[in-house]
Amino acid sequence: MNPTPSRERICLLTGGGYPYRRDALGGWCRTLVEGLRRFRFELLTVTDRELPSAPAYPLPFNVGSARAVALGRDPVRGERRRVSTPDGAAEAAALLCRGLLGDEAPVTGDFATGLRGIAELAGSPDPLAGLPLGDALLEAWRHRQSGTGSGRPELPKLSVRDARTAATLLRHALRAMAVPLPEVELVHCVGGTTPLLAALAGRWRTGTPLLLTEARAAVPRQRPAEDRLSASVRTVLRRFRSSVARTGYAEAELIAPLSTYHHGWALEHGARPSRLVQVPAGVDPREYPGAVELSAAPAVVWAGSGGPDSGLSLVLEAFTEVAAAVPGTVLHLVGVTAAHEDHCAVQIERTGLGRTVRLHPLPADPRDRYTVGQVVAHVPGPADPPYRLVEAMMSGRPVVGVDVGPAGETLGDTGILVPPNDPSELAIAIVDLLRTPARRRTLGDAARQRALNHFTVDRVVRVYGALYTDLAAPPPAPAFPLALTVPAPRTLMPATVRWLIRETT
Repeated sequence: MNPTPSRERICLLTGGGYPYRRDALGGWCRTLVEGLRRFRFELLTVTDRELPSAPAYPLPFNVGSARAVALGRDPVRGERRRVSTPDGAAEAAALLCRGLLGDEAPVTGDFATGLRGIAELAGSPDPLAGLPLGDALLEAWRHRQSGTGSGRPELPKLSVRDARTAATLLRHALRAMAVPLPEVELVHCVGGTTPLLAALAGRWRTGTPLLLTEARAAVPRQRPAEDRLSASVRTVLRRFRSSVARTGYAEAELIAPLSTYHHGWALEHGARPSRLVQVPAGVDPREYPGAVELSAAPAVVWAGSGGPDSGLSLVLEAFTEVAAAVPGTVLHLVGVTAAHEDHCAVQIERTGLGRTVRLHPLPADPRDRYTVGQVVAHVPGPADPPYRLVEAMMSGRPVVGVDVGPAGETLGDTGILVPPNDPSELAIAIVDLLRTPARRRTLGDAARQRALNHFTVDRVVRVYGALYTDLAAPPPAPAFPLALTVPAPRTLMPATVRWLIRETT
């Protein structure tokens, strides 16, 4: 009989993954929800992409609701339309833009103060249309440029047109702060600027505790569609994402990075060491059993969405050299989404090796994800978490990985790491493994054993269950100090790491 969910309700807040997309992050969230059935989950997706039509995963009984919100877009002439400015909007915009270009601490800085003011405005009907971000950006830019002699790097030129473009993009992003959050005891935000903005606004409005999982790589990455923007607009977006991350680190009760890489990133961006609890990625060994090679024909597997920033271009460039060195090799692209099939087809056509490349949607059964290949090429996109790498290791396949983000610490010495942006080195490592079956088996067995030792889902579920209990539990009853002759012993250990003490006793 299934256990009855507890009264502790958790809002799992994401930016477009679970339960609507069958990607690596969605799979991790599914495992968490299904493994913690004593909690009741309210699922909320806040995205600036197209709304999913239906959940991609069946929802377990402990999910109370699943809601997806797509951020609306400004009309083409919206920037030129004259609208009334709400009280406090000009001050909030000025503080946000000044903090965006400054170096203040996130707790007391202008950016956090301005962002909080905008969160308060976001509760009224369509307040952001009158937010004077363009004028505020121009004024903050002039102020910053006038003080560049103090050792700060000089900013690119910001024209009036650039300021309006940046203001439109910022206003669109800030609409996430108007999304209402369900009434819960804890909000668990899984990385990304858009869901974090919604989580911060909800925390400031209701005081609900916030648990932050930084699941992706560096936040202020440039997205492919932003290549067409001017240098000044890209600078604004990069600084905005970094500032939102810093504010999230300052406001969250606890931050759970996936790796030492993510842990270091959080520290560099203002997170307090006492609020960091590292919880590595984990997968279910039963879903990824080690399997023998199905065919003697040479084959390589790469798993990813196939989008413009998914690492596909580097894989295809390396494969042209692999196919020349080992004729007959087949490249399997696993997990390509329907939205990116056309992009993949165009990229494959450019290589001239279309007959040796196979496109596969994400298999319903994880057991089939890596068994079609003899070698796994792990070439992640700039924001991909290390789940696909852990899956490949658990499947017992040898991995050639690009040394970016947490790949090195995850793979250890059980695979081959090559420098980023070097397709020739990637190809050489893949060819070497294709030609040496004994080494393939040795590395594959070692990778699976490392995954069993360090990256199993039962550990993830156990730790998050303890964190949920500590953060979502009702506050303790008020205590009254007693005058004792002998002082009572006191501990400085935060309550949110009590599970660590239990683990070692």
